Amino acid sequence: MKALFVNGSPRKNWNTHKMLEQAMKGAQDAEAECEMIHLYDYSFKGCVSCFACKVKGNKTNGLCAYRDGLRPILEKALHSDVLVAGSPIYFSHPTGMFYSFLERLMFPVLSYNGKYDEATHTMESRILERDIYTGMIYTMGYPDEEGINEFGYLKMFSETQRFLEQLFGYSETLYAYNTYQFSDYSRYDVAEGIEPMKAKYRDEHFPEDLKRAYEMGKRLAEKAGGK
Repeated sequence: MKALFVNGSPRKNWNTHKMLEQAMKGAQDAEAECEMIHLYDYSFKGCVSCFACKVKGNKTNGLCAYRDGLRPILEKALHSDVLVAGSPIYFSHPTGMFYSFLERLMFPVLSYNGKYDEATHTMESRILERDIYTGMIYTMGYPDEEGINEFGYLKMFSETQRFLEQLFGYSETLYAYNTYQFSDYSRYDVAEGIEPMKAKYRDEHFPEDLKRAYEMGKRLAEKAGGK
């Protein structure tokens, strides 16, 4: 059983990466063979609309045909049993690198030739013959779930989860709020009182976030192992 962990943050050893590390530890404890990828170590583009994956008789088998630094990572993802990807939230969205990864992961496994069910208004649109157990981890400076719901974050995250479930069979989403951003707040132009508030929240809540990430990784691997 293979599990791939994809860091969509430009930073290593910070919030997103740390949560992915814990998810990986959970999967390892469920006897998965694990690997971590840092997207910012690679040079690649988002979907270029070549439509090679939609040509009649194509042999891409769900793998993006465009050849650049991301293609080997996408191949690993498609051959994994568990896939967990994480990103911080910048300007209300995941990083561009993260979303480019998702575009090129999801579009080739989306079939335009599925059966439409008039009763449920859904389409059998996946081409993969097996499930990949997916999880998304988002870290953000926003203070709580009530706030991100008000600004539409949860709708965006739920849409991504819906597509992942449709295309890969299973998906979960995990959030971490009010994250600590700098190792030395005195160097940066921030409002007075921000650092102690962030530090207090980190000390009280981030350990629980890490625990939930561990549990997600373990749960996904156990599901994949028991399928």
